[in-house]
Amino acid sequence: MKKISLVMCALLFSVVCTSLGYAKGLGDLLKDTGIAGQTSSKAGPDNKTTASGLKEALEIGTGNAVKSVSRTDGYFGNQLVKILLPDKIQKTADVLSKMGYQKQVDDFILSMNRAAEKAAPKAVALFVDAIKGMNFDDAQKILQGSDTAATDYFKTKTSQKLHDAFKPTVSATMNQVGVTRSYKEMMGKADGVPFISKESVDLDNYVTNKTLDGLFTMVGQEEKNIRTNPAARTTGLLKSVFGK
Repeated sequence: MKKISLVMCALLFSVVCTSLGYAKGLGDLLKDTGIAGQTSSKAGPDNKTTASGLKEALEIGTGNAVKSVSRTDGYFGNQLVKILLPDKIQKTADVLSKMGYQKQVDDFILSMNRAAEKAAPKAVALFVDAIKGMNFDDAQKILQGSDTAATDYFKTKTSQKLHDAFKPTVSATMNQVGVTRSYKEMMGKADGVPFISKESVDLDNYVTNKTLDGLFTMVGQEEKNIRTNPAARTTGLLKSVFGK
């Protein structure tokens, strides 16, 4: 009741002073009475808190995304991120499939996805380092953007750096699971077949790019979930920033 009375008095005093031509701003009146300090906390999180919340959302999102694609069939069994044939050799693969070499085509596709699944866990440390180094001067803009605004910003700022750091890991896993061998076996079937042009493909770059595209897709899904699903806000900071 005391707070209500103070507010009413402040409002009344403001009206009276305005009519006399020397009104003091209502904000100043509330500050003088101590009421402004009591109500300002409802304005929402400040920029520092918002930036921290966005970074935490990305850390959680990247962790969940990596976990989801790192298991067997994490890529191969998920149509959102499954790595398909490079466009350059799609026509060749179509012809080979009709000639009875579907198994060789399927083995090559599976090998690329297995390489991505095996390499994905190595992305965690790279993602965390990139997130920590992000400049979130425009944190409020990102917060008020689309459901994947932070992921899109993160992708724009870090894709090339992540690609360069992640590529050696992908290359190593490709050798382990036999991607190059499967590719050569598939393309070897095209030797001597008329009307088939054998295009060269940089498999290291292709699989690296597709692996990272899949990871960013899943990070975006996680960010959207945090923004739209209260149950996904598992920390106090996330609830503070996204619980609007």
